[in-house]
Amino acid sequence: MTPAHQAASHLQAAVNLLDAQSLLATFGTLGIAAVMFAETGLLIGFFLPGDSLLFTAGLLSSGGSAAAPGHLSLPWVLAASATGALAGAQTGYLLGRRAGPALLARTKSRKITDGAARAADILNRYGHAKAIVLARFLPIVRTVLNPLAGVLAVPARTFALWQVLGGLVWTVGLVLAGYALGASVPNVDHYLLPIIAAIVLLSLIPVARELMRSRRAHGTEGDGA
Repeated sequence: MTPAHQAASHLQAAVNLLDAQSLLATFGTLGIAAVMFAETGLLIGFFLPGDSLLFTAGLLSSGGSAAAPGHLSLPWVLAASATGALAGAQTGYLLGRRAGPALLARTKSRKITDGAARAADILNRYGHAKAIVLARFLPIVRTVLNPLAGVLAVPARTFALWQVLGGLVWTVGLVLAGYALGASVPNVDHYLLPIIAAIVLLSLIPVARELMRSRRAHGTEGDGA
């Protein structure tokens, strides 16, 4: 095995892409931007831990962690989070405009296809502005809605305006929430795992609600038929 392959294998073993702490410890602030870009702009990024990564980055930049006091800079975390999320969403939209329906048709992931269906439903139900902002807070949906908005020819100015607004509210809000908790609770890293678990569960609530509404709607249509 060559040194390059050995280094790659060691990195793969050391990094858990589903773990916010592992990503931050390995890649730092640049990793935040990369994850935000991949999760919001590339269909392959639907599994990445966006919500928990933002919150954990804010927490670790507060200086309230005994394990790694202040090893992240809050201004840089905010800049990386916003830049990655905004650039990713715009890239996803442009890919959708250029690639068309084939972009989603090629995927074999059940999560992607289900997310696309929910994203289309949200766009139809809430209109472009509300849907683009709301999607930022819905795992998987925020990955799929941006290219789907391009496929459905959502006006470029409308998309750009509302994705910037939604992206800033999502990234800045979660980072500052983590920062506030870390600054107010000493040694908060001792409780990091349950905190992250709670964030993941909270982020899944909107998805569960949308699924329940969709099932009720289909049930009502079936009864009517």
